[in-house]
Amino acid sequence: MSRAWAVFILSSFTFFLSQFYRSANAVISPNLVHDLSLDTEGLGVLSASFFYAFALTQIPITLLLDRVGPRRLMSGLTLVGIVGALVFSAANDLATGIAGRILMGVGMACNLMGPLKLLTLWFSPFRFATLSGMVFAIGSIGNMAATSPFVLMVEGLGWRLSFQIIAAFNLLLVGAFYWVAKDRPSRVPLEPEGIFSDLGLLLKHRDFWIISAATMVSYGVFAAFQALWAGPFLIEAVGLTPLRAGNVILIMNVALILGSPFWGHASDWLKTRKWVVLGGQGMLCLVILMMLSVTPGTKLLILGVLFFFFGFFRVTGSLMYAHIKESMPLRMAGAAMTGINFFTMMGSAVFLQGLGKAMQAVYPSASRSADAFDLAFVLCALSIGAIALLYLLTSDSKASMQ
Repeated sequence: MSRAWAVFILSSFTFFLSQFYRSANAVISPNLVHDLSLDTEGLGVLSASFFYAFALTQIPITLLLDRVGPRRLMSGLTLVGIVGALVFSAANDLATGIAGRILMGVGMACNLMGPLKLLTLWFSPFRFATLSGMVFAIGSIGNMAATSPFVLMVEGLGWRLSFQIIAAFNLLLVGAFYWVAKDRPSRVPLEPEGIFSDLGLLLKHRDFWIISAATMVSYGVFAAFQALWAGPFLIEAVGLTPLRAGNVILIMNVALILGSPFWGHASDWLKTRKWVVLGGQGMLCLVILMMLSVTPGTKLLILGVLFFFFGFFRVTGSLMYAHIKESMPLRMAGAAMTGINFFTMMGSAVFLQGLGKAMQAVYPSASRSADAFDLAFVLCALSIGAIALLYLLTSDSKASMQ
């Protein structure tokens, strides 16, 4: 196996674990509510803390990734995340749980931008969208592992020991990554440039702000349900068992695995990012509105179809990273993608916490009821529709792909 593919595989599996950590709370929410004495708002804050920490860590990563290099930055931060997983596994109250989730958020913060930066240096730019789609697909397997498989693991070992075992596996993975990976092939020279001049160029770019707003909402809506609210919705509002709820969420993650390379290849073939993103986000808005028809009597097949298309159309938003990368000089690829990733992860935190607050405020005595989730779906659909319209103002990156 060539070093390029070894770098691709190992770095992709660091993203796998990042996705697992961020999503695991969805299926263990009943355990967390009981063991940490949480209400709906507290559960939202606990899960959102990962994303706030992840988002804020994008600021130094934006400045350092292109200079320090992904190998050292990813490895050092991942060790922080492993400590966080161990702290979280020992939590008996909200404060300790938040501390663990914050450390996990910091630790996983470079495990998407690092792999994407490595792709820009180890592979042809004409393969970026397809390969980045494969990275997202592998990450989605991490989301999948956080559904039914994790439920079975927790039922057998408990959620605390399960986190400790996963942290041990993470330590082995980061050791292998640090040993094998290099930041760039020898044929690719360093391109030194002033940090703040690059940042200034990025912040003056109109499309950076539009794409940032779009990914903030698109991924924020999706992550709020994938990482937390899908579990309570299916278990408490629809009446499924935790294992059946995990199976439905699993279907959504299967859609991510199928959709990531599909849409990446489609956008390479069509030579457009903008219109694939727009079409996918429009369809996502419709799927969310269809969620309003779900009741406790809804058949599992219908739930599975809805959750499948939720994931399948949402993943078109991943092309926003290719869109911004192609709009900036190569030396700024890491800074550009990390810059929008700040907004991506901040959106996750805002929607996780914000939906919990909205449901608690409007339905204080039934904050995880069907009506409360209907409110959440309406808010999410309106947000997705708004950013789809805003995305019309972006310039397509088609010219840079020819």
